Amino acid sequence: MLLLGNSPHNNISWSFSRFSSHYEKFADGTVVCIDDEIPFEIPESWQWVRLNHIADIQSSKRVFEKDYVSDGIPFFRSKEIGDLSRNEIIQTKLYISKEHYEDLKAKYGVPQVGDILLTSVGSIGNYWICDGREFYYKDGNITQICSNAYFDSIYLTLFLGSPFFFQQITSSVSGTAYNALTIIKLKSLLFPLPPLAEQHRIVEKIQDLLPVVEQYDNTQSKLDTLNTEITPLLRKSILQEAIQGKLVPQDPDDVSASDLLQRIKEEKLRLVKDGKLKKKDVVDSVIFKGDDNRYFEKIGKEVVDITSDIPFEIPESWEWVRLSNVAQVNPKNDAPDSTIAAFIPMEKIDATYLSSYSYAERKWGEIKSGFTHFANGDVAFAKITPCFQNRKSMILKELPNGIGAGTTELKVLRPYVNTLSVEYLLFFLESPYFIEEATFKGTANQQRIISGYMESKLFPLPPLKEQKRIAEKVKDVYKRIGL
Repeated sequence: MLLLGNSPHNNISWSFSRFSSHYEKFADGTVVCIDDEIPFEIPESWQWVRLNHIADIQSSKRVFEKDYVSDGIPFFRSKEIGDLSRNEIIQTKLYISKEHYEDLKAKYGVPQVGDILLTSVGSIGNYWICDGREFYYKDGNITQICSNAYFDSIYLTLFLGSPFFFQQITSSVSGTAYNALTIIKLKSLLFPLPPLAEQHRIVEKIQDLLPVVEQYDNTQSKLDTLNTEITPLLRKSILQEAIQGKLVPQDPDDVSASDLLQRIKEEKLRLVKDGKLKKKDVVDSVIFKGDDNRYFEKIGKEVVDITSDIPFEIPESWEWVRLSNVAQVNPKNDAPDSTIAAFIPMEKIDATYLSSYSYAERKWGEIKSGFTHFANGDVAFAKITPCFQNRKSMILKELPNGIGAGTTELKVLRPYVNTLSVEYLLFFLESPYFIEEATFKGTANQQRIISGYMESKLFPLPPLKEQKRIAEKVKDVYKRIGL
């Protein structure tokens, strides 16, 4: 079937189908099979055409910078057409005189109601249907598809907004300094053309469906946002539940956290005796709940009411402690200089809710000065933004000769023997309570947690067996949510 056989356009090719194949007949009589270009079948009453088969496609006449005036007829570039396509307010500052506009109109014509303007450089594919206002536009930036009796302008914009159109122009842009959709390429694009009455019906149906589509789009956007945010929210929720004693049930047969504190004190005294800990570090704070249900902290002989500092209630078998009272902070290693050790700069620590890192092997003498020390069994986390918020943290294990050193932007905690689960400690350091309440100082690009934040942070200490149950439960839930 031939369409528009009496079209006045020169050098036009006509498309027709025969025996389930598609052919294109040119003005010189040449017939070419175009099956490889046809992306899908269309109804028998429709026709595949090249875009220039149904419309004049052109650009404007050149307007030079010297022709701009401070007020007059608006002069649109691709940016302004993009704003119009998004129903945004035009903020153009370029104008041509009324006289210049009338001269262009008389000699060459200007866009009419129903004409489509299509951006052809930069953000290619923005389109706007002219609404009758007076304006002119920049040549080379914008292509004009002139309206006529063969097509509904709104139907054609549905094509311009379709994936099929973008698939075609993806291989049809050209240019060296920037991508541009040329008029020649635009004219050659395939276009599925229905009868005019059907175009009108399609447009009417689409317009009826748009409110439903927009409602669906809004719902889908909310769902996409929820799907994106749900895993991080679940992680935070899980960790917050964990450190509040709500993730696993308590076991009355567990050795209480108060017994752990006594064991920690005894371990500290042993380390003092061995010269591995200073005596001043044994002066612990004791946090207890009074008969009036208020919380107090005793340091030496001084007792202070800290009820307002307690962030949440914990099970009776747990204890509130200061974090520095249950783990050594930034301990030092002692080893021969020739010892092979691990070296971990910040870039080798992964941003994850699980411990993940890599290291290089270096001699201890090369890294023992100017870097942060750590050893097997230590827990370390970044103290600088944004690494702190991204939860760059790790449990150190299987290090060469059990020791290592790394970036000075780490804080290192070394639990006292058999008193803390390092996994529970890691999950505490990654919890919203620890991360989101931190305060910082420093320049905008180099902020660190304030001195003493970690050391004085209130730490909910469960019985040791419960710490381990909590850690296992957290890891199990992480697997379920795909972490």
